[in-house]
Amino acid sequence: MRPAWTGRLHYAWVVVATVAVVALAASGVRSAFGVFIKPMEAEFGWDRTTLSLVASLSFLFNGAAGPVMGRLADRWGPRGVLAGSGVLLAAGALGAATVVSLWQLYLTAGVLMAVGSGGIATSVTAAVAARWFDTRRGLIMGVFGGGVAAGQLLIVPLAMWLTLVWGWRVAFLVLGASFLVVMLPLILGLVRNDPREMGLAPYGAAAGTTPRTASQIAAERTSIGQAIRTGPFWLLAGSFWVCGYTSAGLVLTHLIPHATEHGFRASEAAQALGVMGGLNVVGTILSGWICDRFGQKGPLAAYYALRGASLIFLPYIGTVPGLFAFAAIFGLNYISTVPATTALTAKIYGRYSVGELSGWIFFSHQIGSAVGAAVGGHLYDRLGDYTVAFHSAALVAFSATVMVLAIRDRPKAGPEESMAVPAAATS
Repeated sequence: MRPAWTGRLHYAWVVVATVAVVALAASGVRSAFGVFIKPMEAEFGWDRTTLSLVASLSFLFNGAAGPVMGRLADRWGPRGVLAGSGVLLAAGALGAATVVSLWQLYLTAGVLMAVGSGGIATSVTAAVAARWFDTRRGLIMGVFGGGVAAGQLLIVPLAMWLTLVWGWRVAFLVLGASFLVVMLPLILGLVRNDPREMGLAPYGAAAGTTPRTASQIAAERTSIGQAIRTGPFWLLAGSFWVCGYTSAGLVLTHLIPHATEHGFRASEAAQALGVMGGLNVVGTILSGWICDRFGQKGPLAAYYALRGASLIFLPYIGTVPGLFAFAAIFGLNYISTVPATTALTAKIYGRYSVGELSGWIFFSHQIGSAVGAAVGGHLYDRLGDYTVAFHSAALVAFSATVMVLAIRDRPKAGPEESMAVPAAATS
C-alpha cells in the first residue's frame, strides 16, 4: 500500500492522461501498416491481396485479444496488462523492421502488434475508467477514444514521413523503439491499478466512501457465461458489430477508391479522411459528455441513425465541399459509439466486469470490420460501384438504432445499492 495521495488534483486524472497518451501511441503504431504496403510490394514483389490478408489477420487478433486482456485487467488491474501489451506491440514493430519472408510479417505485424494494441484498447481503458471514476465515465471513455483517433492523425503521417525519407524498415524501428523508451516508462511510473493504492476513493464517490470489500466487488462482477444468457449483452455486441461493419470495415477501407472513381483526386480523398479523423476526436469527447449528462441509450441510438442517413447520401456526393461535409458528419459519430457502449456495459453488468465484457463486445466490432471490408469489395466486384454497399450498410445502421432502443439498461447493484442483481442483468 502506497502512502495516501495528497495532491490537489485527484490522481484519477493523472492515470487518465497517461493512459490516453499511451492509447494514442498504440493506435497510431498499429494503424500505420497501410503506409508500408506499397514499399513492401516494391521490395518483395508481394501482391496487394497477400498484404491485405496481413491487415485482416491483424483485425481478428486485435479483436480476439480484447476479452483476454479485459479479463486480466478486471482480475489483476490494468497496469500490468498495459505494460505487457506495450512490450508485445514494440516487439512486433521492431520485428517487422527485420522481416525477409512473408511468415515473419504475419507473425510480427499480423499477430504481435495486433495483440499488443488489443491490450491498449477499449477493454482495458474501460476497466481504467470503471475503477477510477464513479462519475464522468462517459467523458473519460470519450477522452480515451479521442486519444485513439488522435493517434491515427499524428502517428500515421509521421510513419509516412519516415518511410519517404529513411525507408519502411527505419520507420518500423523508430515506432517500436519509441514505444519502449517513452511509453513503457510512463505506464510503469504513473499508472496504478486502483484508487486504493493511492489511499483514495474513486473520483466522484460520495464523501466518506470506504474501499470496497470483496463481497461488494463480487456484486459488481458478471462473468461472460452469465452475460451471454442476457439480452442486453447480445444487443450491445450486435450494435457494436454494426459499428465495425459500417466504419472501419466499409468506409475506412473503401472511401478513397470510391471517391477517386467519382472524379475526386486522391489528395482530396485523403484530405477527407483527415477531416474525418479530426472530427473523430471532437465527436468521441463530446459523446462522452453527452452520455454523462443525458444517458447513453438515446444518444447511442441517434448516432447509428445519423450514420445510416449519411451513408444513404454518400453515393450521390459529387463536390469537394460535399465530400468534406460527409467526412465531418461521419467523423462526429465514427468513435462516438465507444463511450456510450462501454458506459452501458458498466452500468448493466458492473464496473469489475466491464473490461472482459467490453473485450468481447469489441471483438464483435472487429468481426464486423472484417466482414464490412470483404462485403464492400465483393459488391463492388459484382456491381461495378459501391452504391449497393453503402445503401445496405445504411439499413444495417438503422437496425442498430432499433437494437439500442431495445436494451433494458437497469444497472447491476453497486456498493450503494442492494447486493442482489436486478432482473435486467439476469434475465
